[in-house]
Amino acid sequence: MNTSPNEHSVEGDLRRHLYDSYKNRALIYWHLFEELSAELGAERAEEIMKRAIRRRGEEVGRKFRPYAPKDIDGLKAAFLGGIPDEGRMFQPEVLHSSAEGLDVYFRRCPLREAWQEAGLSDDLAATLCRIAAEVDYGTFEAAGFRFRADTWQPGEDGCCCLHIRPGA
Repeated sequence: MNTSPNEHSVEGDLRRHLYDSYKNRALIYWHLFEELSAELGAERAEEIMKRAIRRRGEEVGRKFRPYAPKDIDGLKAAFLGGIPDEGRMFQPEVLHSSAEGLDVYFRRCPLREAWQEAGLSDDLAATLCRIAAEVDYGTFEAAGFRFRADTWQPGEDGCCCLHIRPGA
């Protein structure tokens, strides 16, 4: 089976639309950040966007609540099983999985790739990665887990690394 986003078939068309929707999301984040920065300054723009994106993550986190506060295996299966395009879009690599926590490294990110394709500086892409990561903070914290993300930084390969730990 051909799995490239350029595949010519119904599946290929759906895949292309999926990847295009992530690219669209990335470009919307960028343009919102630019407009808010022009009006309020970059620091305030980042704060506002993080709050809004975290709220969306909190909505998403409801589906992971049944695994809180300690079912790391259940959370891992549900979370990784929901990554678009059977995981190809983000290419997750489980670095650690035990009762103490889950660490997942993403080799790809369609948002960062869209920002780089659009010619954004590495510093701006890193800022947008920090902002976009708030969806994950909202998701896992609202689900009842402790969470931290190492977001992409200029010069690094891959993308972010998520660190999920049992909740209280």
